[in-house]
Amino acid sequence: MLKKRDLTESHVLYNLMVHPEVFPFVRQKAASFEEFMFLTKQTLEEEEQGKIISRTILDEWQNPIGTINLFDVQDGYGFLGTWIGQPYFGKGYNNLAKEAFFSELFYEKEIHTIFMRIRKQNIRSQKAAEKIPYVTLANETRKDVYDQLNQGQEIYNLYQIEKDNYLMHQLRTQPLEVAEEHLKEA
Repeated sequence: MLKKRDLTESHVLYNLMVHPEVFPFVRQKAASFEEFMFLTKQTLEEEEQGKIISRTILDEWQNPIGTINLFDVQDGYGFLGTWIGQPYFGKGYNNLAKEAFFSELFYEKEIHTIFMRIRKQNIRSQKAAEKIPYVTLANETRKDVYDQLNQGQEIYNLYQIEKDNYLMHQLRTQPLEVAEEHLKEA
């Protein structure tokens, strides 16, 4: 479902990213394929430096269909950025990718909070975020981050995922033997 980013999937990802229903909501926009290659190389370098965690989202045939990233990684938190190509909208890939990514971040990396900034006009992404049971709207509870994001203009809603909420949700929803295995490890 997820794999580390590399340059081999750049043509496919670029063609999916430039679709008019996708492009406005992509954080790392590229106006040309060459610029997309440059940004991908930069992403790979930043991952080596611990500033970003970036994965390619794959469909069941291992075709690249989008990316999922944790940007601005510092002090155990970062900002989630996800996009999926338009032909793959509404097919469940977004939730599967997020589950796999969150599991990697919380179990394998030193991440304790994932922030999601979602444009107030991006209703599709807001509804998707609000369906996730361990996501909370953080406009009020993390007012410092919310104000910094919006700089006086309310463009974004701020959502957060805390490691503890994610882990509790996993324990409640996993089969008993899997939950017991995690408890033994802890």
